[in-house]
Amino acid sequence: MKLKLFIDRPILAGVISVLILMLGIIGSTQLPIEQFPSIAPPTISV
Repeated sequence: MKLKLFIDRPILAGVISVLILMLGIIGSTQLPIEQFPSIAPPTISV
């Protein structure tokens, strides 16, 4: 990877990091709710 490019241009590295973060947040909000399992609280019978 071109590490020197990111060392010489820290603003570019910051902008790319924020862009990746925003894409991750947008992607996680687009997930359908069926992807998550239904959680039942544990019960104890005596």
